[in-house]
Amino acid sequence: MKRRDILKGLTILPLTSGLIGRAAALHTIPTPKPAPKRDFFKELDVTPVINAGVTMTFLSGSLMLPEVLEAINSTSHDFANMYELQDKVGGKIAEMLHVEAAMVTSGASCAIVLGTAAAITGTDQSKIKQLPNLPGPRPEVIMQKTHRYLFDQAVSTTGAKIIEVDGSEGMENAINSNTVMALFFNASEKKSSITHEEFVRIAKKHNIPTFIDAAADVPPVENLFKFQKMGFDLVTFSGGKMIHGPQSAGLLFGRKDLITAARLNHSPNEAPIGRPMKVNKEEMFGMYAALKAYLEKDHHKEWDDWLQRAKRIGSTLETVSTVKTEVVVNPGPANAFPSLYVSWDQTKIKTKPKDVLVALKSGTPSIVANRHDDTLIIGVVLLRPDQIDVVASRVKAILQQAV
Repeated sequence: MKRRDILKGLTILPLTSGLIGRAAALHTIPTPKPAPKRDFFKELDVTPVINAGVTMTFLSGSLMLPEVLEAINSTSHDFANMYELQDKVGGKIAEMLHVEAAMVTSGASCAIVLGTAAAITGTDQSKIKQLPNLPGPRPEVIMQKTHRYLFDQAVSTTGAKIIEVDGSEGMENAINSNTVMALFFNASEKKSSITHEEFVRIAKKHNIPTFIDAAADVPPVENLFKFQKMGFDLVTFSGGKMIHGPQSAGLLFGRKDLITAARLNHSPNEAPIGRPMKVNKEEMFGMYAALKAYLEKDHHKEWDDWLQRAKRIGSTLETVSTVKTEVVVNPGPANAFPSLYVSWDQTKIKTKPKDVLVALKSGTPSIVANRHDDTLIIGVVLLRPDQIDVVASRVKAILQQAV
């Protein structure tokens, strides 16, 4: 190679090197950007709602705890034997609640169906297959007349007939060879003609299983243990209310023989009356995680937080002339927690609570609250921390516009 050719080659090397470098840079695989999260509310045109009310099923109950979401997400990638899972989850829940046995159901209404079915069939497979069309006289379930409620249709689903009674003597007289169970609706406790203790005593005297529906009756946390101590054979609580588990999950617990029979009437067994009410594995894990977290939380701190939320919203609203607020604790048994009651001089602020509710619901974001007569009721226990001031500001703005 001639000298001039070498020199010529040297002069073009930097240029060539630069071109190669730029080409390499142009062909470098870029770092992939994370895919944007899908907004399913927007995609399906569903309105997100701020729940300034209580745990109503039509409002999707309550929000699940982080521990519950973790349990659901971390168990969704593997299969499980559902019999084994219900065994293990039920066993752990029974330990936590200090009872003989427990199971996860698809809500408290499902628990009533399964508990009633268990009292009717026991472990008799022929009866399990025939429900709700057993031959002979219809099974009978005793309820106080003042305890009749919408959800006792779950009893009738099994083919059982509800027998209404009034007072202890009426209950005694109603028990016969067709009686399979006695159901106590705890939310109607104050309208009872028979006390819890007397109800259990009479049923035990006649060897009739007792069932108490306490679906919405935590807080207080003590209620999770109270009724089995009284002697009730079966107890149900909703999982998707203040326990903050999956909305479609519930708890049924109590006597081991009855829980065994209830499970035989439930999925994953094929074709019993409870088969359409199946619970998936994620809900079972989630319900276990929810109950564990609920029992371990600082309930006094949570209560104080609720009170502070109510006072914070109240302070904002009372800056509007004539507005008065009061923190009121619902005595229960159901929904026994504090809420904020709001009233005003309607000659000065020319709107009614029912109109405020309409304005809240139709606004952005949509907010659902409650009222009693001429009092607006703002629930605080289901608000996320970032929603407290949003609710206060919206209600204040609506009231100010009506001045």
